[in-house]
Amino acid sequence: MNMIPEAVFRALSDGTRLRCLALLLGEGELCVYELTHALGVPQPKVSRHLAQLRDSGLVNDKRRGQWVYYRISGALPDWVRSVLSASLEAVSGDSPYTEDRKRLAGMEDRPGAHRTARGQ
Repeated sequence: MNMIPEAVFRALSDGTRLRCLALLLGEGELCVYELTHALGVPQPKVSRHLAQLRDSGLVNDKRRGQWVYYRISGALPDWVRSVLSASLEAVSGDSPYTEDRKRLAGMEDRPGAHRTARGQ
């Protein structure tokens, strides 16, 4: 996959998109409902940002029943994976990223609760 650096950095320039990527990197796979709960923002906003991430090639989506699940694209070039890892590692201990993980961990009746971490 040949990604344009400007598109990658544009996708990373928004806090909501970066928060989604941080959760996806940590969990492997999440649905819009889980992301909406974790981020505490309206579903249309989360869906809009996920569509931008999908259009940029950073994430893939897959429908399972009533849920659409997102995960980091497996076809990312090494330089993009490095940028993502370094960026998300840099913010992982900061607010709002820590709160997002806590809200997700405390979510009852998660649609993906039958899966293990990393989307297996």
